[in-house]
Amino acid sequence: MSFKPTNPTVWIEIPVTDMTKGIEFYKTVFNFEFKVDETGPNPVAMICAAGPDGVAGHLYPGKPSADGDGPTVHLAVHDTVEEAMDRLVNAGGTEVSPVITIPPGRFAYAQDPEGNSIGLFEPNRAA
Repeated sequence: MSFKPTNPTVWIEIPVTDMTKGIEFYKTVFNFEFKVDETGPNPVAMICAAGPDGVAGHLYPGKPSADGDGPTVHLAVHDTVEEAMDRLVNAGGTEVSPVITIPPGRFAYAQDPEGNSIGLFEPNRAA
């Protein structure tokens, strides 16, 4: 029997070599709120999600994929893909694709300054 979870994605981890710069980049591009947690073996910067069921993740000390071909994490933007892409490029990231429209919204591929593959996702707005 197949397993169909309500939320197949339960956590994301984005490796960064400089935690301070990583936090600043993701705050600038996505307007995320972070909480630094130093209780584990390594400090992590938790991406705060709305509500107890929000899927979130963290930045952690690590080495991104050397070739930029690692997994792609798609992150929600609070405005438009174009506005977020402008912030991303100005903050040192790289635009990889034009905006792509799909039934649930619009997105574009990019890389953060570390070379992590990310998607900027704008969900369809309720009319």
